[in-house]
Amino acid sequence: MTQSDSYIRLSGFYFFYFALLGALVPYWSLYLKSYQFDAVTIGSLMAVLQVSRIVAPNLWGWLADRSGRRVGIVRFGAFMTCLMFVGIFWQTTAIGIGLVMLGFSFFWNAVLPQFEVITLQQLGEQKEKYSRIRVWGSIGFIVTVASVGALLDFINISWLPVLMLLLMLAIWISTLLVEEKTDFASAQKQKSNSKNFLTLLLRPQVIAFFAICFLVQFGHGAYYTFYSVLMEEVGYSRTEIGVLWALGVVAEVILFIYMHWLIKRYGLRSIMIVSLTLCVIRWFIIGAIPDNLPLMLFAQILHAATFGALHAVGIALVHHYFSESTYGQGQALFSSVGFGLGGALGAFVSGLMWDDFGAFSTFALSASASFVAILLAIYWIYPGKVQQNN
Repeated sequence: MTQSDSYIRLSGFYFFYFALLGALVPYWSLYLKSYQFDAVTIGSLMAVLQVSRIVAPNLWGWLADRSGRRVGIVRFGAFMTCLMFVGIFWQTTAIGIGLVMLGFSFFWNAVLPQFEVITLQQLGEQKEKYSRIRVWGSIGFIVTVASVGALLDFINISWLPVLMLLLMLAIWISTLLVEEKTDFASAQKQKSNSKNFLTLLLRPQVIAFFAICFLVQFGHGAYYTFYSVLMEEVGYSRTEIGVLWALGVVAEVILFIYMHWLIKRYGLRSIMIVSLTLCVIRWFIIGAIPDNLPLMLFAQILHAATFGALHAVGIALVHHYFSESTYGQGQALFSSVGFGLGGALGAFVSGLMWDDFGAFSTFALSASASFVAILLAIYWIYPGKVQQNN
């Protein structure tokens, strides 16, 4: 397989994976609302999507590191995602929908962390090209979030699961096109260094890094769960909501194009602190003035920092803090602590607060979490003081 073929196949996976996110994250809460569920139920169900990230990525990461069959595990996870999701078409109760969400997300949430490792392994010494591949995920999100938003102004939202299943099938097919390279040497190294991961993990700076990951995704919990609901409540159409979501990811795409240069110029620590500061600003704007379109446009542009920059920095720090034989587990923990534990708790707490305390208080809590993360980053995050483990 040529380098160009590998680039296209890796990019294809990211395109469809994040296209599914473009259908799920902005509109699933509206789908749940169509069943007349209250905010607590919606928040709890959205948290279910993240709960499996606490366990699943670590389980699959451990298996991938020990077996060396990372691509095979990704293919299996993508197939089981489709199979589990089919049950959604027969569910009308919160419990039934929740069980289907738990089932498909257990496999779906295991796929991306291992594919990140596959991508970086196939890039080899050209890891700086990661952003150019990952940007296709952002493009997939933009295409889907804008088109689905416009579509839902004309068709019933009950069609959303059909669109999602088609995207899940596309993800599975894309994994079949990625070359299988069983890394027996890496697997054997993992077995002979079973204590190495814990040794690397328990360093104070690494613990602080994962605490920051948790707080960042806790802060995003209200956004991923209730942003579309809030926008609809203050008068935006679903087409406009889709455009707002898409704008944030367009900004993210532009950032990814220049991310390698920004990291070289300013360093991981500075980018992290600035991005966390912009998180605080973004959550306060959304919570306080959601009906002000110019400020909403500005807040969505800040997505480039609050997700794009922090995600890229997080990926880079995982590969800085962990050794080659523990990349899979390190990447899995990055997903499970942040998107899993942080995202689930953020969604659940926002559901508890939404009806009783309103949008401002809910997003103010998100901003507070980001402020604590700033303090941790200022005090603890000095990547140059931790020896890189390659």
